[in-house]
Amino acid sequence: MKQFALTVGLFLLLFFSFTTLVRYNLPHMNTPDPIKSVADDSKIAETEKNDLTLLLGGDVMLGRMVAQTSEKNSGGVYPFVKISDLTKSADIFFVNLETPIINNCPKTSSSMVFCAPPMMLDGLKSAGINIVNLANNHSLNYGEDGLSQTITHLKEAGISYVGINNRTDLISPVVIKKINDLTLGFLGFDFTSNILTENVYQLIRESASQVDLLVVGVHWGDEYKAKANVNQRQWASEMVKAGADIIAGHHPHWVQNVSCFDMSGNLVEGNCDLKNNKLVYYSLGNLVFDQMWSEDTKKGMLVRLTLNKNGVVKEERFNTYIRNIGQPEIVR
Repeated sequence: MKQFALTVGLFLLLFFSFTTLVRYNLPHMNTPDPIKSVADDSKIAETEKNDLTLLLGGDVMLGRMVAQTSEKNSGGVYPFVKISDLTKSADIFFVNLETPIINNCPKTSSSMVFCAPPMMLDGLKSAGINIVNLANNHSLNYGEDGLSQTITHLKEAGISYVGINNRTDLISPVVIKKINDLTLGFLGFDFTSNILTENVYQLIRESASQVDLLVVGVHWGDEYKAKANVNQRQWASEMVKAGADIIAGHHPHWVQNVSCFDMSGNLVEGNCDLKNNKLVYYSLGNLVFDQMWSEDTKKGMLVRLTLNKNGVVKEERFNTYIRNIGQPEIVR
């Protein structure tokens, strides 16, 4: 009996010594960097096979110093290398393209007439950007020929485009995408171009009847202001009443406030019921730009929305910061 107890005791001693040795001699695991961990989380977050992830971003300007810095580094992908792990995981990534894409774009660092060479579209593709708004105050910087070239290059890159300004014959109206049994519509409007608002509301009504959810990109507001103005708030209310489910704003170059509206266009105070209310992002700020002269123009916001036929089921916001010229990164 004593011999049996001694044997058992020796066995337990060896067993616990071994497990202790294994526990404290495992190789050290490096903590993943914040951007990669965010991207990995996004894949785990897909809880339903019919869910769709929509990513919204702000102003993307690929010309001037952004293009020149990209040419000196890794080419067109340069602006997006620090955020692409997050962005390319989305099913749809919608931004405002603030730059005509033309073949003979002159190099400049200061002009307010924007353009970028076609190689810069490599960055959009690498980041997973698959639809852009062209309704903005720079889309005609190189005239109708410049816009025509832009559309041609986007088609060649497989990137959809949308946008209506005061020349409704120039850019595409609604774009409809069907993914995972969910039909999404996209519209883009330039409110800086004296567009007729009743035409906007009518097109929203017509488009909303064709889709499960309608996303509207809007170029509007006052530049370099932190809050939406009275006109933005009124237009947002009317667009929601007409059938807009999600409004993504741009043009101020600063991140602005976010509002929640009910289906009747009334502002909702306090917590927002994602399934029954509508989200309005008045300005998502600069995603890619060379405005390095102020802190606020270096900041942007990415919004990741998980959607299904019931509406928005999850909302996540990611702050971005342009530390190097034209190259945003995720910040906490």
